[in-house]
Amino acid sequence: MTMKAARLRELLERGRIARIMGARDGLTARLVEDAGFDGVWASSFELSATRGLPDLGLLTMSECLTAAAQIDEATSLPVLADCDTGFGGRANLVRTVQRFERAGIAGVAFEDKVFPKRNSFLEGGQDLEDAEEFAARLEAASQARVDGDFTIVARTEALIAGAGMDEALRRAHLYADAHADAILIHSKRSDAQEIEEFLRRWQRRKPVVVVPTTYPHWSLDQAATAGVSMVVHANHALRAAVTAMREVLAEIALRGGTSTVEGDIASMKELFELTGVSHWERLGG
Repeated sequence: MTMKAARLRELLERGRIARIMGARDGLTARLVEDAGFDGVWASSFELSATRGLPDLGLLTMSECLTAAAQIDEATSLPVLADCDTGFGGRANLVRTVQRFERAGIAGVAFEDKVFPKRNSFLEGGQDLEDAEEFAARLEAASQARVDGDFTIVARTEALIAGAGMDEALRRAHLYADAHADAILIHSKRSDAQEIEEFLRRWQRRKPVVVVPTTYPHWSLDQAATAGVSMVVHANHALRAAVTAMREVLAEIALRGGTSTVEGDIASMKELFELTGVSHWERLGG
């Protein structure tokens, strides 16, 4: 646990931009590692969607912890867990930090919206929690960790909620004062202008994490130059899987068999390798 937590902190503080990819299960985490990413984002959106649920804060802390632990077990990469609004009040954030740290997760991210949160890209209902109360919850959560390397990321949704840049910066500074280790600044614009302005005015006080879902044309070099420490590709693996599964299922339904798709899908040998069959067989019965 200490090694992965230290690795996540190094990724945030090393001065070179890091990339982490969203995952919903252990198999996806292994594909993320094989692709060369620096870490895994245990995405609450992906965890919800995998269960056929919307991203509306419906999952419990235990459900998210179980999923994050399974993801963590499957990869040598550090896992940053998306913990939405923290599953309750100050005591809930404290318990979340304690449980996730004990489970070996490298870090957690909490966002400053009112429970139950709505996915940031849904229209309406993007209500912010009182900034001072959220900062107090972060302070309590920070004091609860045992390992100094365990990372707490404070995510402000001020730009998503339309509260403006000054409010986003005010909140970010409050959260930094409350010992958050990094700030995640979120935007739903189709360009990176808001993010770039935030970074100019932030002046690298703490590492900054971004999620460029709606502004994908902002290059990694541009993000690094602007002062971003970590980029989260939060949901692309799931979206790719949905597209691929739809196409294959439609083809099988149309043709009445699988002969026309076998050359386009992963082989059983690939899946045996991904799931470590040879390792487990060497252990014997």
